[in-house]
Amino acid sequence: MHQARAPRTDHPGQDDAELIRRTLERDEAAVRTIMTANNRRLYRLARGILRDDAEAEDVVQDTYVRAFTHLAEFRGGSSLSTWLSRIAINEALGRLRRERPRSEVRLQPNGGIDAEIIPFPLATTDDPEKSMAQREIREVVERAIDELPDAFRLVFIARVIEGLNVEETADLLDLRTETVKTRLHRARAMLRDNVERKIGPVVLEAFPFAGQRCARLTNAVLQRLGFA
Repeated sequence: MHQARAPRTDHPGQDDAELIRRTLERDEAAVRTIMTANNRRLYRLARGILRDDAEAEDVVQDTYVRAFTHLAEFRGGSSLSTWLSRIAINEALGRLRRERPRSEVRLQPNGGIDAEIIPFPLATTDDPEKSMAQREIREVVERAIDELPDAFRLVFIARVIEGLNVEETADLLDLRTETVKTRLHRARAMLRDNVERKIGPVVLEAFPFAGQRCARLTNAVLQRLGFA
């Protein structure tokens, strides 16, 4: 299953409105479309805050259940994808505070989020040599991201790995656009010498959320929502 990209807009458009209308009418295809478009982003954000794959998946499930249960309350102040992402971040931070009260999770004075970013799971391939090469490069990428100072980690994931623009990242993390630009610039500088050369070819495939995992989570949420 290839990851669909959510609509790139800060505000809801016709696609969002139509999907929301169909979802409120309990159209299973619309629910699947929303989840397929957002699974990877929500997983990356949750996995960037938590230390456990299963917990991150639980957060994504809880995010969808909470969002779809209260979808009629969505007022369209931002895109549907941004709304879901904020719910996922809040769910992950809430879980982290409940289960690990001594963890370093801080809210910046301007509302920005600091959280520890940890290595993500890797994709697999039938080519052993290609798999090993990808694994080595991704391990370099993931270690480098893990070593970024806390304040820059979610900005880097949102901007470089997930591909959000400056305004979307600022909106998502409740930061000023200037802060996003500064943090991204400094993060890139830290990675530039021997890591950023390797990021380009693999960044779109790093930290995947697809295939059986994507289908399993989608089906689990549909079951929890009462679809056949």
